[in-house]
Amino acid sequence: MCGRYSIYEAMDHYLKQLSLDLEVINGYDHERINRYNVAPSTRVEIIRPVGGGLSVDRVKWGWAPFWAKGKRPDPINARAETVMTGKFFKDLWPGGRTLAPANGWFEWIPDPTDPKRKQPYYITAASDEPLYFAALAEVHAGFEPHERDGFVIITAAADEGLLDIHDRKPLVLTPAVAKEWLDPETTAARAEEIVRDSCRPAADFKWRPVGKRVGNVRNEGPGLIEPVDLPRSGQLF
Repeated sequence: MCGRYSIYEAMDHYLKQLSLDLEVINGYDHERINRYNVAPSTRVEIIRPVGGGLSVDRVKWGWAPFWAKGKRPDPINARAETVMTGKFFKDLWPGGRTLAPANGWFEWIPDPTDPKRKQPYYITAASDEPLYFAALAEVHAGFEPHERDGFVIITAAADEGLLDIHDRKPLVLTPAVAKEWLDPETTAARAEEIVRDSCRPAADFKWRPVGKRVGNVRNEGPGLIEPVDLPRSGQLF
């Protein structure tokens, strides 16, 4: 996963698809989010369990334990194969389970004749329904962001046609499993099963080439996810 995604509907849209039993206890903006180019280190909406219900918070995409701060940029992803056992994310697993709702994500494919040239692709649900990325977060209560706040998206190995795009993909959960991921009653053992076995398959997605303006973090707007025509030699399929 190359580190950009979109989330542009109102938060109510993502919450409704989850059919949650838990109450969302904090206030949040009911307007469209309109983020078509979410980049690392920027703050974006996540859904997380808190005492008595759920909370929607704008949190920095990227996190590192205190002992790794400043040594390199905070990682934005955590590999499904090691997130449960590695030292780096020990403070987040399993109690930091969070959802990062999205509409789609971007990957860049190198030109076979010139690896320095890359073509972005936008990947979204074949059904056009919202996506729910399994994530882990550290969030401190308060009106101002805390210096330790941050989240990472769990990634899994790509399968089938998605391998032509990238060898990794976000751990995308169905609404039913996403709801289970958020539930405080879900055991650590069950959470491990979800990470290992519950990523949606390539058949659940569709993808298209888009313009290269998405490569600049300053660019925004729905035009970034509009399809573009490529020469036949540049098409994947």
